[in-house]
Amino acid sequence: MSGEVHAFPGAPEHEVSPEVLGALEALLFSAGLPVTLTELSLALDIDPEETRRGIEVLAWQYGAPNRGMELVHVDGGWQLRTQPRFAQVILKLRGGKPLKLSRPALEVLAVVAYRQPVTRHEIEGIRGVDSGGVLKGLLERQLVRVSGRREEPGRPLEYATTPEFLRMFSMSGLGSLPTLKEREELLRDADPAEE
Repeated sequence: MSGEVHAFPGAPEHEVSPEVLGALEALLFSAGLPVTLTELSLALDIDPEETRRGIEVLAWQYGAPNRGMELVHVDGGWQLRTQPRFAQVILKLRGGKPLKLSRPALEVLAVVAYRQPVTRHEIEGIRGVDSGGVLKGLLERQLVRVSGRREEPGRPLEYATTPEFLRMFSMSGLGSLPTLKEREELLRDADPAEE
């Protein structure tokens, strides 16, 4: 792609053509799901390094406080999303309700996320209660998936998280999960009664 090269004040020290920036923005907007740098480079027929520079400039532009959208790295790719602070006005326009997960659903999801692949029996052993209905709901919402069968008597199903799980929680990968120590610190900070 060709075009005039434009450097943005305060932006990353990259010169990126407006044509490349516009094309990247159009691809990200139309994709809806996260798109990798490789996919973007192939679609635009440009060098992956030029794509990376363009993404950095767009991320800087969308990082401005007055923007309604943001560019986030999630599930191994890049995605344009609305700013979380505008969730209520979007829901008002759409007439919908935000996806909410019950405490049992969050518990099961946490066990799957940290222990995957994990069987239903293992989930129930950790939680101490039947988790079949909750697990079914998470499967229907496509937050968990059947990842295989355990090589043990009965060959129970194993469960793992999905790309939808990563997108829902704005994570680029499972490495983004807080460690158990960080989780304990977050819970302690959130509960003033423990101080």
